[in-house]
Amino acid sequence: MPPALAGERVDVAVSRLLGMARTKAAELAAGGLVQVDGARTAKSARLAEGQQLVVEIPVAPDLPEPVVELERVYEDSDLIVIDKPVGVAAHAGPGWSGPTVLGSLLAQGVALATGGPLERRGIVQRLDVGTSGLMMVAKSERAYCVLKQMFRDRGVAKTYHAVAQGLPDPLTGTIDAPIGRVPGAFKFAVLAGGKPSITHYQLIEAFARASLLEVGLETGRTHQIRVHLAAIGHPLVGDPFYGGDPKLAAHLGLGRQWLHAAGLAFDHPITGLALRLESPYPADLAAALALLRES
Repeated sequence: MPPALAGERVDVAVSRLLGMARTKAAELAAGGLVQVDGARTAKSARLAEGQQLVVEIPVAPDLPEPVVELERVYEDSDLIVIDKPVGVAAHAGPGWSGPTVLGSLLAQGVALATGGPLERRGIVQRLDVGTSGLMMVAKSERAYCVLKQMFRDRGVAKTYHAVAQGLPDPLTGTIDAPIGRVPGAFKFAVLAGGKPSITHYQLIEAFARASLLEVGLETGRTHQIRVHLAAIGHPLVGDPFYGGDPKLAAHLGLGRQWLHAAGLAFDHPITGLALRLESPYPADLAAALALLRES
């Protein structure tokens, strides 16, 4: 259990760690599916630092995947760029029964490229469930092949906006540190044997307790921005999994990390047309930003 969750209620901790609704977390605890140090626990119990938190996720019945309406920022016969809301995965995976970008597009009749594994067809980039913003999916086979290579060659400029705790020093910098998976957990960290990972950041706006940053990636490791900023002592606001202060998140009304894929810039894989796409902040991130400016 992350130290930042010490003192939190069990249902609050489970909700933040797994990105689920607090009511669902409370239901798991009430059903005896949450254990602390090997014993079942009540939803209102308070966690202590060093305790082991285990959550059993019941296997969902074979039901149709939920479908959500996705805002289409750009679309033609070769590709589609959507504005992914928080709470939607890129594609189906173990332990995830919620809506996905891939499933929703297919349910809405969008024909996608068949390249790649069936469960990830057309996917050329991914965003975490808890991250909102621009995400691209290939529709034609040729576009899929070209876009995959463009991402490998860093031919697509991805711009993220993030709110990190504190004020980074220097205000503009590069984090060049290898990232690897923590043994025995779905968590990542800066590790000597990890994969090369490079993150660039620059300050957009400073607040009393946090900073709004523009972030660019040279590599695309899982949780890269979250891991790198935590590694330099500035975890994302709303991200207790990587050291964020849950009290600050609660004050700002955040139920997820403040991270948004705000821009995509690339040349169209078929026509060569220069495309520059942007996504405004969703309501929860905008509201948190407003509160930071007031404090």
